[in-house]
This record gives sequence, structure tokens and C-alpha cells, in this order.
Amino acid sequence: MTALRIIFMGTPEFAVPTLQSLLSWPGCEVVAVLTAPDKPAGRGQQLAESAVKKAAGAHGIPVLQPTNLKAPEFQAELRSYAADLQVVVAFRMLPEAVWDMPRLGSINIHASLLPQYRGAAPINWALIQGEKQTGVTSFFLQHEIDTGNLIFQDVVDIADEDDFGSLYQKLQAAGAALALRSVQAIAAGTAPSVPQVPSAELQAAPKIQKETGRLDVQQPARALANRVRGLSPVPTAFTELPDGRTLKIFRAALVPADAGPAGSWHTDAKTYLRLQTAAGQLELLDVQLEGKKRMPLADFLRGFNASLLTSSTPA
Repeated sequence: MTALRIIFMGTPEFAVPTLQSLLSWPGCEVVAVLTAPDKPAGRGQQLAESAVKKAAGAHGIPVLQPTNLKAPEFQAELRSYAADLQVVVAFRMLPEAVWDMPRLGSINIHASLLPQYRGAAPINWALIQGEKQTGVTSFFLQHEIDTGNLIFQDVVDIADEDDFGSLYQKLQAAGAALALRSVQAIAAGTAPSVPQVPSAELQAAPKIQKETGRLDVQQPARALANRVRGLSPVPTAFTELPDGRTLKIFRAALVPADAGPAGSWHTDAKTYLRLQTAAGQLELLDVQLEGKKRMPLADFLRGFNASLLTSSTPA
């Protein structure tokens, strides 16, 4: 059997294991990789390569970094690789002329159980909404984002201690395995193509904005604890202290107790710091004060004037 010619499209670290899984199977040949242009990063703002570009370079795979996916010259170059299939993981929206180019079309690996959590941030939102399960889905691309016909899905359990960082790693590995299984089925001509079933109860997964991380004390502590999990370690949930400084929160726990109005702070100045919410208290465990390093709560309290909290009036 002739090896399937594949163009891989992806940018962040999340996509790298999928690329590596495809490279491990002799039934396909990754003939080119599409990734984002190099971007300034770090204090020196020097141009940095994407994780996918670095992985492709290590295997000697040609890399394309177009700024305009609709440019005729780019599409002509893409067509010259004569790909049978395109595999997309954490890339950008593709124009139809691109995703419809290969004879077998293009497939995407999405980090949710579609049609749930369509959008840019499915891992974050599954945690924020307090889900106990999520998963990965392979599907054929079509016009509307994340709506194409389903190929396979694998369920991944969400542990109580999972945050964005740990769940990202679980889904990264699951997605790589699913992608290879999907490509193998397409090569064998046995891949399903099942339309997604719309539902009025679908959860969305829009792009995370800075304000997504702001903790609203008018919500219950359980919801805020889930928000912390869904945004840790990046971009991180936060609140403001009475003196106006921002406090990032990386880990927190629910305390089923109420004492005072929502927004009031409770601490012994040594071992605990709790924020009263609409129902229950949010106990902060791992924090970072504006201009300081991330640290466990006890270390933070040793260098913090707790009287600023206990003498304050909630906003």
C-alpha cells in the first residue's frame, strides 16, 4: 500500500505528540507542516519558533508559515505537495480552498466530546463548568467551525485535582492516539462520518479573555474553585485586594462555611486565607501577589500585612 501523503497543521505544544504519532506510522508520510509565523517572545522580544516548527525541523520536514491562507501563491505551494489528507490540531480557521484541497479532505482533533465545547478553549471551559468527563474528537472539517462529521471520540475522566495544566497533558496524549487511529481508518477506507446532533444544552468554549479570570464573589465558592482550576497555571484566575493590588490564584479549595458578606476576607495571618462568596468560602492555597513570585499560601502570609484584609470592607 502506498503511504498516505499528509500535511500536518498545528502550532502549540499540544499538537506535537500528534505529529510524532503520525511520524511513527509507516502507512503515512508527513510531506509538509503548516504552522504560525515566528513571533517575538521573552524579554528580548527575539523571534521564537512554534513548538510544532521545532518538532518538524528535528525530522527534516518542510515547514510553511503563511501569513495569508487565502494568498494564491501560498495555495499553489500547498497544492504542490499533492497531499492525500490534512491533519489539523490547534491551528487556525482554514478557508475552504485549503481544507477542501486534498482528495480525502482535512480532519481536526478537538479537545472535547463534540458537539459539546465547540470553540477555542474547550479544556478550560470543561473545568470551569465542573465537568467530570471530557475527551477528544476527530472530525472532518467543513464550513462552520467544529461542526463537521465525527470520526471517533475517546472519553477522558477529569479528576478532582485536575487543573488546566494536568488535563491539557491528558488530552494531548489522548488526541495523539486518536489522530493516528483516525488516519489509519481513513487509509483503510473504514472511517465513520457521522453528522453531529444539535442540542439546546450545548456548552460553548469561547476564547479566554483576561476578564474570564476575574473572580465574582457573588457566585458560589464551588464555581470559583472550578474557575481557578480551569485557568491554572495559565492564564490564571485573580481577584483584587482591598489596596487595589492583584492577587493571582493557582490553587484553591471549597470551604462549606459562611461568615460575613460576600467579598469579606478571613485569615489567621499564618495558615489560611479565605474569601467569602455567595455560598461557602474559597480557601486560597497557592497565590502570586502583583510584582511578586508565585508561592504557597503560608509563605505569602509571612510577608503580607493581613490587617489590610481583616479591617477592610468588602466591595
